[in-house]
Amino acid sequence: MSRSPQARRGRARLRAVALIGIDGSGKTTQARQLADALTAAGRPATYHRNAGGRRWLGRLAHRLGRPDAQRLVGRGGLLAVESVLRWLAIAAALLACLATGRVAVMDRYSACQYASIRAHGGQRWERLARVGYRMFPRPQVTFLLAVDPAEAYRRIEQRGTDHESMGYLAAADAAYRSLPEYPTFVVVDAGRPPEEVSRQIRDHLADWMVDGRAEPVRFPAADGRGSARPGLAPAPTGVEPVAAGGLTA
Repeated sequence: MSRSPQARRGRARLRAVALIGIDGSGKTTQARQLADALTAAGRPATYHRNAGGRRWLGRLAHRLGRPDAQRLVGRGGLLAVESVLRWLAIAAALLACLATGRVAVMDRYSACQYASIRAHGGQRWERLARVGYRMFPRPQVTFLLAVDPAEAYRRIEQRGTDHESMGYLAAADAAYRSLPEYPTFVVVDAGRPPEEVSRQIRDHLADWMVDGRAEPVRFPAADGRGSARPGLAPAPTGVEPVAAGGLTA
């Protein structure tokens, strides 16, 4: 008798989780909090920021009197640098995961590069990027933090450390939804307050980490007392189930 997807998922060892989405969606905040929550729940995890260097290139461009990174190195140069730097960051994160046995919480993954390429209109670069990134296994769960581009723009302007145009944010949002991997993403409403976004993510992962033990996995709650999900309940509103697929040691 074949086992249900939920039963197989419940016994799977969680190895890698990725958080993706447009700039301003809260990826970094949620990824850091998730790594801390998993560790506190008895699943040691490490946060990995798989940046592509675009923000750094943008700052360099401003210092050299150019308006943005693309004007500094050209569209092709920007996509090439971004693809290589992100590839190196992901490779280092996966090697660390395999060496330590800790859960890798990925702040950005390969889908971010594909979306960036599409948003910049460099589709021919996507084919090359996919060849290079093909060696990376798919994380067991990929959360797409979905937020209205206007809200993302407001957040970016509020933090004041960088800038993105509304046009690019809208193009990037559309790019994520056009990816062939989109049906496998767990879509989270990142327009909600951060604590609600964190709750959606933790509730989904609690199902993954039920492993048949009598004592359910507990995550730290906002009040510090902890919360538990003892069974395989349906995903909460705003979160879509995703098929299992994992890393191999």
